[in-house]
Amino acid sequence: MKDAGFLDKVTVDCTGGNAVLTSNTYPDHDLMTGIIGTNEQVPVPAKAYAAPVPLEPVLGTTPQTRDAALGVAVNGVPIFDYTGGGEMTIAELSHHQAQHDTLQTNQLDVCGGHAGRGDDYHYHVKPKCMIAQMKNAGDAAIIGWAFDGFPIYGDKNPDGTPIENGGLDVCNGKRDKNFGYRYHTSAGAPYIVQCLMGEVADLRDLPRTAPLVSASGQGAPPGEPPRGGVQNLVFTQQKDGSRSMDYTYDGQAYYIRYKPSGKPDCYNFTTRTVTNKGAVKTGEYCR
Repeated sequence: MKDAGFLDKVTVDCTGGNAVLTSNTYPDHDLMTGIIGTNEQVPVPAKAYAAPVPLEPVLGTTPQTRDAALGVAVNGVPIFDYTGGGEMTIAELSHHQAQHDTLQTNQLDVCGGHAGRGDDYHYHVKPKCMIAQMKNAGDAAIIGWAFDGFPIYGDKNPDGTPIENGGLDVCNGKRDKNFGYRYHTSAGAPYIVQCLMGEVADLRDLPRTAPLVSASGQGAPPGEPPRGGVQNLVFTQQKDGSRSMDYTYDGQAYYIRYKPSGKPDCYNFTTRTVTNKGAVKTGEYCR
């Protein structure tokens, strides 16, 4: 984190055999620009997302999948596999899931991420904007850590040489002389780590972003991708913490806007979405 220049965004504590990376998962690069296949969700800062990375990783023999983050980038943003259709089976790892490919279905912004069902920002492919911000950017730089303790690098070997055809396994990783194993990003699917090859005690213990809930404890209803996608999606942020995602669909203007309500980790929302058939809705939601 220090070498990459993100210690102001991420804290690191070593405890219980793990390096725990804690952040609000909200990066300071461009967000949401370029998305067409929106799910009508917006990125909202998380509440102390604590990502454990084993200090002494052990390579396993069976890939492990998860319908949630498989690792964390050095700026504290969670890293998911490339799909948006739920947890993949072991058999599905070997076949490109085109219908669930978040990149090919235009669900990702120009930085490789988007807001998920929990209004949580995360990456599904190579985090290009984050890498451009890294002080130590280059082939030898670690861009993230998988939750089995192994590092994630970019498209090339750390020494700058190309990765040979077929050089990455089903999880998009390979053996490493320093760490025992490492993951890579790639130009083609699966683009980034899509499963864990290291041992993890219990996948259920790995972190998830707490969902937004109303004062009554009800979760914010998930958005539904408008058929055919939206146009002119723009996400803006103000210094007072207010944020707005504006877009058009079938010639009509829609938006999701929120600002801090004054309570810790709480926000006042005003929305007009395709999901809600254009009805304006308001409410306070908290992490």
